[in-house]
Amino acid sequence: MKAIIIGGGIGGLSLALMLHARGIAATVYEQASEIREVGVGINTLPHAIRELAELGLLPALDAVAIRTRELIYMNRFGQTVWRELRGLHAGAPVPQFSIHRGRLQGVIRDAVIERLGPDAICTGRRLQGFLQDEGGVTAHFADAKLGEAGETARADILIGADGIHSTVRAHYFPNQGGPRWNGVQMWRGACDWPAFLDGESMIIAGGMAGKLVLYPIAEGKKPGTRLTNWVVNVRTGDPLKPPPKEAWSKAGRLEDVLPFARRFTVPGVDILALIKASGTFWEYPMCDRDPLPRWTHGRVTLLGDAAHPMYPVGSNGASQAILDARCLADLMVKAEHPRHALAAYEAQRLPATAEIVAMNRAGGPERVIDAVEALAPNGFDDVERVLPYGKREQIVNAYAGKAGFSAAQLAKR
Repeated sequence: MKAIIIGGGIGGLSLALMLHARGIAATVYEQASEIREVGVGINTLPHAIRELAELGLLPALDAVAIRTRELIYMNRFGQTVWRELRGLHAGAPVPQFSIHRGRLQGVIRDAVIERLGPDAICTGRRLQGFLQDEGGVTAHFADAKLGEAGETARADILIGADGIHSTVRAHYFPNQGGPRWNGVQMWRGACDWPAFLDGESMIIAGGMAGKLVLYPIAEGKKPGTRLTNWVVNVRTGDPLKPPPKEAWSKAGRLEDVLPFARRFTVPGVDILALIKASGTFWEYPMCDRDPLPRWTHGRVTLLGDAAHPMYPVGSNGASQAILDARCLADLMVKAEHPRHALAAYEAQRLPATAEIVAMNRAGGPERVIDAVEALAPNGFDDVERVLPYGKREQIVNAYAGKAGFSAAQLAKR
């Protein structure tokens, strides 16, 4: 049994490792000339970390990440709306990690090379097309730099893990159009900064119309500092006029982000100074896509952002890609035929992720901030009098249950 994986991101690399652990050969084809550690911070939730821990990656993750202790939701004035312990501190069997996206990808990449061999990742390969027949799938690649015809590969299955602009997805849905923009622009950066709170916790302030996110993602270069990730999200445009693809992941400008950053107050953190100290930072539109009617077409299926791109709400994008990989790998070794495995994978994961996409559009667990701000737009003296604890808890816990990381779900395995 052999798999072709299109895309060397977190989902594709995780799938390669999980298939290998189950005796299934896999080769990852990546368009970029190398898999570099790019991006900024993300949070990876315990239900996904549990899968990586079973692959023996916990020590490597600990070396480059922060074990998240607490999550605090605030309004834009810095008043606490909700707080909860996370990961091991909340009784989960494994940590939640706040981590640089590139370093997480690097840990998984290094494990793939070590266990599957250096030839398991083929970079500089752009997928030109593929054909499937009764015996397998044949994929054709071009040299991504030169555009010349490259190589042909054959396997039992092909998995498109090639992101929100997926070539595999577009093959089956050529009229899908561009990603769906909600009008929110994101500025994201990181720099060494004095630790705030306990140096292990994260803050999310404000609602979907305007949000500030702060959390440490690694130890800093000096004592008492952390590599601190920050995000400013603000609704700035018309959702019907999304930015062009070339406007994604471009260098941000202080004159654009600072006026919005001034909206937020966080106790103990000079937000404007943090942003100014970050050097180069990045600007992205907040986009997703509508859920698909199907992912699987015979011996071909989708995974991660290629299957279910979602707003970065509730720390679920990378986590759900890792869960996709575990589900598909398990089914591949159980099914009598690869087609059956891919169909069963879709039946299990498509509805679950479609629900998360919809919940993220509504604000996910961060909707609790919106609910409080709607009732007390100018702040409050006592949040309990604005929205009682039980109602706030219901909003947050409902999301955790749907996304698969509630305390009860984490205790099952």
